[in-house]
Amino acid sequence: MKIATWNVNSIRTRIEHVTSWLQTNSPDVICLQETKVTDKDFPLEPFINLGYNCYISGQKSYNGVAILSRSPLTQITTGFAPLLGEETAGIFDEQKRLIAGIIDDICIICVYVPNGSEVGSEKYDYKLKWLKLLQEYLKIALDKSPKLCICGDFNIVPDDRDIHNPKANANSVGLSVPERLALTEIIELGLNDPFRKFTSEGGHYSWWDYRAAAFPRNNGWRIDHHYLSFPLYEQAKNCTIDIAPRKLIKPSDHAPVIVEI
Repeated sequence: MKIATWNVNSIRTRIEHVTSWLQTNSPDVICLQETKVTDKDFPLEPFINLGYNCYISGQKSYNGVAILSRSPLTQITTGFAPLLGEETAGIFDEQKRLIAGIIDDICIICVYVPNGSEVGSEKYDYKLKWLKLLQEYLKIALDKSPKLCICGDFNIVPDDRDIHNPKANANSVGLSVPERLALTEIIELGLNDPFRKFTSEGGHYSWWDYRAAAFPRNNGWRIDHHYLSFPLYEQAKNCTIDIAPRKLIKPSDHAPVIVEI
């Protein structure tokens, strides 16, 4: 099974890029983030015509997640509330950042972790609280589904190999100690990063700023990840970042990341 994740930075703006990529790469599942469109306006037809079932959770102009799958998913849920309850989820389900479903006894969870704006801000505090809820959510999800893949835009650099200049960016959101600790605590629930199973060196990134010629200079960050429970991690055959779509005219600032199981 080939599972991809891609922050498309507006599905309607990037529709031709995404459909072309799907035709070339034929993933079984693709998880999308920052679709930036309400459910009623999501462009379903091009994906249905390519043979994909579409599961969406969006909002106008911001956030939004989706799972496209060649085989139908079951047990589709959105947000934290289905596992944590509405009282616990509270305001954290107002932003559309999580969608999940089951395919071939594998639980697929697509997430768009808040950016956090800047360290110490209200949005940064929101991000840390959101990550704590994600940790609680995943404890339950892993108990229900031992075969689990969570993927998406985590907006966190796991370690210094995953950013072009860690010293210069040391105080940036995405690299702060609390964020990295939150990600570590999530991973320690029983998850593994398949990208690092196959690639140990640095210099491989999934996001490049539109400014300052960041992409041509490869001044990037690896913030788009797959995390697999141990049974799937053992079965992982490859995990790659496809930078080709980032070379297109008016691309997303993120590249697809693909894991093969």
